[in-house]
Amino acid sequence: MTLAYVGLGANLGDPRRQLRAALDEIKGLPKTRMTASSSLYRSAPLDHVDQPEFLNAVAQIDTDLAPEALLDRLREIENRHRRVRPFPGAPRTLDLDLLLYGDATIASARLTVPHPRMHERAFVLQPLLELDSTISVPGKGLANTLLSACSSQKIERID
Repeated sequence: MTLAYVGLGANLGDPRRQLRAALDEIKGLPKTRMTASSSLYRSAPLDHVDQPEFLNAVAQIDTDLAPEALLDRLREIENRHRRVRPFPGAPRTLDLDLLLYGDATIASARLTVPHPRMHERAFVLQPLLELDSTISVPGKGLANTLLSACSSQKIERID
């Protein structure tokens, strides 16, 4: 089994319900066991700021799925929630990102792990640290240190 982390986000429809449903669907993935999930966090959009605030969370899983097979399963969940990708940073009903896959560094045409911008995102680092206060991002450093560099980003724990 490989310890992996999945970032969840939504800002269209009913984000709280969608994130809870997605967490339930992650629990049902084959060859995978969810070991923990963070609280929900409200965060301001970063890139395309003219959109509703996001709700975010992180799930911790143990999986026997290969990284790209896990990515495929996560995309299937997004598709069931009618995720569309009109442009980068667009509002979304559900976003699932494979953040970390063990200590692997992956750079393929379909997948980059660690997620390429996770070290710059408070809405990823804060819930990740809730699950593991000593976690590091391979090639970037301790998540606690990285989070301090994101102090200007608005994030609020909501449950």
